[in-house]
Amino acid sequence: MKESEIKLRVVLDSENIPEKIYWDATEKEGDGEEETKSVSLNIWDHNTQNTLRIDLWNKEMPIDEMKRFYVDCLGGLAQSILNSTGDEFMSTAMNRLCDKLVKHLEEEAKKGSQQ
Repeated sequence: MKESEIKLRVVLDSENIPEKIYWDATEKEGDGEEETKSVSLNIWDHNTQNTLRIDLWNKEMPIDEMKRFYVDCLGGLAQSILNSTGDEFMSTAMNRLCDKLVKHLEEEAKKGSQQ
């Protein structure tokens, strides 16, 4: 049997706010930890029929990147639901929402550049 491991390391400031986030995985390309600005981890607890979530971002994460990150996460979930269940309706609905959110972000960026 093969094992794979994913590690997260978070450096907190004196108020327990993430300053640095590092990750490593046995299956990733390259050796050693890499720094990231944000992590979103979801774990299904079959005993409680509930999702356990960890969402972290460091102080340096710009708001526009955070929004793009969550749109990307949603798009990834749309592909995952299609791959894991074959439910094209759910996948398509989620992708339509992503398209709508991307347009919203583009409009926000245009407004921001005009100011």
